[in-house]
Amino acid sequence: MKLAANLSLLYPGLPLAQRMAEAARDGFAAAEILFPYDLPPAELAALLRAQGLALVLVNTPTGAGEKGLACLPGREADFDAALAQALAVCRATGCRAVHVMAGRPPAGAAHADCQATLVANLRRAAPLAAQDGITLTLEALNRHDMPGYFYYLPAQAAQIIDQVGHPSVRLQFDFYHCQREGLDLDRELRGALPLVHHVQFAHPQGRHEPDPADPAVARALRTLAGSGYAGWIGCEYLPRADTRAGLAWRDAYRALMADSKQGL
Repeated sequence: MKLAANLSLLYPGLPLAQRMAEAARDGFAAAEILFPYDLPPAELAALLRAQGLALVLVNTPTGAGEKGLACLPGREADFDAALAQALAVCRATGCRAVHVMAGRPPAGAAHADCQATLVANLRRAAPLAAQDGITLTLEALNRHDMPGYFYYLPAQAAQIIDQVGHPSVRLQFDFYHCQREGLDLDRELRGALPLVHHVQFAHPQGRHEPDPADPAVARALRTLAGSGYAGWIGCEYLPRADTRAGLAWRDAYRALMADSKQGL
């Protein structure tokens, strides 16, 4: 279970190209970039190649001051345009996962109408993504950081995935959001495992460096390793201070993974 640097949060204050260079210097082989739309896709791809980094996750554009478009009735054309942007980045860079931002239901909109819109958009989008081997992921976002987002529990996102019924729509499981909701992390992960395509983590307090020594985190990481999960774990956190100095937590992560392998 290799680690991917989230370059939207790590190495703050540096231009993206320099963030890539720093991540490569720190031993990362892959990166997440949440909204990589300020650069032409070909230029982004060239920057990644120069540092030997694989891009493993992007988000769909969120709209104009919104938090996603996929569940918004009447905004289907805007969602299609956002998806096309994300897929263009994936085709240029080789990225194979797109987090589809569902968004917040607008005031007065019926939940059932928003869900129907989300499902219809995903059913239309999934075959387009599948043509290029790209997986669309849904992620439950906690109510403290993202109040009003369409789903805040992994089980809610899983229900949408089941309703869409396409193998290219899977779950993005984030330890941080689960812990911020006060959920039993290992229980939630075990329930979601058949659908999990991408994982992220951060400390639940302040969204800082993850703590693999936290018993709840350690238990869930062992569960993930024991499941045979072969995807990436995104380091989507806000460094307390210097990013490089804060990477010491990776020693505990590697030790835990080594112990997990011995126990298999």
